[in-house]
Amino acid sequence: MAATYNVDEGFDYALFDHACCAFGVFDGVHAGHRFIIGEAAAASGRLGGSRCVVVTFDRDPDELFAHGSLRKLMSNEARIRALASLPHVDAVAVLPFTREFAALAPDDFLEQTFDSAHVPAALHVGFDVRFGARAAGTVDDLAAWGASRGMSVMSHDLLVLDGAPVTSTRIRKLLSKGLIKQANALLGARYTALGTVHPGRGEGTDMGFATANLNVPEELRVLGDGVYAAYAHVRGARYKAAVNVGVAPTFEGATANMEVHILDFAGDIVGEQVEVEFVEWLRPMKKFDDVDVLIKTVMGNINWVRDNL
Repeated sequence: MAATYNVDEGFDYALFDHACCAFGVFDGVHAGHRFIIGEAAAASGRLGGSRCVVVTFDRDPDELFAHGSLRKLMSNEARIRALASLPHVDAVAVLPFTREFAALAPDDFLEQTFDSAHVPAALHVGFDVRFGARAAGTVDDLAAWGASRGMSVMSHDLLVLDGAPVTSTRIRKLLSKGLIKQANALLGARYTALGTVHPGRGEGTDMGFATANLNVPEELRVLGDGVYAAYAHVRGARYKAAVNVGVAPTFEGATANMEVHILDFAGDIVGEQVEVEFVEWLRPMKKFDDVDVLIKTVMGNINWVRDNL
């Protein structure tokens, strides 16, 4: 795991000396992001003794500018952890993103990001990177600024998979439709969601399939409603799970937006965190008027998970 440095907490800009950096928000840390970061890591290896540093923000900029409509693939904490866990990444520098920072002219934005005495050897970005006030800064501006300071700028075309560029927007659209396998292929890993277990209503326990009830924050609710085969990570162990995503329509007063039946697990985990790793979509959400049909359907989903994961 690479070291993580918060730039507003006594940050030593010498970290950038001779470094090859990858710069971006990197929501989802998907296959396209890993390609750019991998190019920075490869360049640092060619230089010999150079660090590979990922430069990112402490929050998604849209948290300030699209509040209420934002949907993210990962929480900020999970995104930074994922970046730090990538192979060949030596450090992650986390910039505080504020309205004042965002309002800086492009050159001032870069001056504040990279101390003029500690400019990286190279900066790797996507070709469509934008920065500074009104997102006016472009790759050309970045290259001009870097050239006068001895920093090369390498812009990369978006990685293309299955005939289209890999983007966070494309992945969010797939997830919203429940196309979990296609989304996972673009992520380069399985999509996960993390939530804290809340007390449930008890109907599932009475019917023989107790669930851990999670309330996933609205900005992280990108996965379409339905029932999924998954794995649940609980107390450091991994279990098969059948997961209902969306507020259950059958039970009046239901509030949890994710209900996780963890196979072969018993224990009180209210107040604890559960991470859910999604594998396959099983069926759409449905309101059941007959309890026996509900039980039969849910048990069929659980048996599918048991036999196929």
